[in-house]
Amino acid sequence: MKKMAMAAFGGTLAGILATGYVAGPLLAQETARETSIYEQLDLFGDIFERIRVQYVEQVDEKELIEAAIGGMLSSLDPHSSYLSPDDAASMRVQTRGEFGGLGIEVTQEEGFVKVVSPIDGTPAEEAGIESGDFITHVDGNSVLGLGLDEAVDLMRGPVGSEIVITVVREGAEEPFDVSIIRDTIKLTAVRSRTEGQTAVVRVTTFNDQTYPNLESGIAKQIEEVGGIDNLNGIVLDLRNNPGGLLTQAIKVSDAFLESGEIVSTRGRDPQDGERFNAEPGDLAQGLPMVVLINGGSASASEIVAGALQDHRRAIVVGTKSFGKGSVQTVMPLRGNGAMRLTTARYYTPSGRSIQALGVSPDIVVEQPRRTEAEEEEEATNRFQRSEADLRGSLNNDSLTEDEVRQIEEDRAKAEAAAELREEDYQLAYAIDILKGLSALGPKN
Repeated sequence: MKKMAMAAFGGTLAGILATGYVAGPLLAQETARETSIYEQLDLFGDIFERIRVQYVEQVDEKELIEAAIGGMLSSLDPHSSYLSPDDAASMRVQTRGEFGGLGIEVTQEEGFVKVVSPIDGTPAEEAGIESGDFITHVDGNSVLGLGLDEAVDLMRGPVGSEIVITVVREGAEEPFDVSIIRDTIKLTAVRSRTEGQTAVVRVTTFNDQTYPNLESGIAKQIEEVGGIDNLNGIVLDLRNNPGGLLTQAIKVSDAFLESGEIVSTRGRDPQDGERFNAEPGDLAQGLPMVVLINGGSASASEIVAGALQDHRRAIVVGTKSFGKGSVQTVMPLRGNGAMRLTTARYYTPSGRSIQALGVSPDIVVEQPRRTEAEEEEEATNRFQRSEADLRGSLNNDSLTEDEVRQIEEDRAKAEAAAELREEDYQLAYAIDILKGLSALGPKN
């Protein structure tokens, strides 16, 4: 017994000694790291004091500290930032669907401001600003070298005031100026209509209004056509939708899924990961769906497109999306400010991250740009005449009045479809897909 006890004691002692041997260097490393951090904070304080006392002009200490905080956050990634009390208040208003500005969602790339997407019905969209445009100057002042928040501040101003931005666009030979009148931006989160037998649901942003607007919009279209059986499918248009609230992206995805994972998030600590699953219920009642995306579809839009694509609930049509696969958490700070910090990456149901890659459409369809020659040719064709337009032409006596009426109605539908194809080729393509699926009939 004594030998066994001694052996056990010896083993325990060896374990203690071994543990102490490993812990010593680790403890020393941690102490050294903390010392280095405090030295850097002392350095920051020293620099701040020298600027405050010796800079050529008097400085606002509060603005100086806010600039330092903003620089620290913006060094992490393009989406982390400091929000001053005014900016934080504006953001809270924006999520409710109304704010002042130009109506563009922007990010930063290579030192310039890049347009993620213009917002429907806003001054920027009406002025012709497009997804992918680079803004290089604001009222003649270069934005190169400015932080994103600083550049955005330059673009803010009183409602009704004019701003001139200089734009560089792919395909344009030279930069060009665009004059825009600032306005109050009232976001309509969802617009719905029918094109023939197809319900078209346009989601422009993900704010507090999005899911309620989506639910009422689809119900309205079903009622207007006289019931769900009179629809052949739904087009969910997410083009140029810059995203918004994660909670709303989950609700919109869930609106068309009966079960399964919608999205998962993974942070720095694996224990902080979350999974969000769909609950029974489909607003579209199983109708075929097409989701439209393009390079201006970002963040929450990509969550919806990725979820519906992975579950084979919808065919995704258009061009590759923006590729923002990170989640930002807005954290209130003392003094009514806030910090927007990237806290997680999100993953589609199949486990793929779209960060920097985007959602790839099932069918790639570019939106062609119309040339001046094509527009002139179209204007000329409008005035072409047919046999029926000639004075004294013979009537067609082989058809009844009802048959003639049916032919004219079919022709009007075909002409409307052709007009839509000229105005919005991607949407027309999506509607044609649903027509084709409808022609095949229901699955047995």
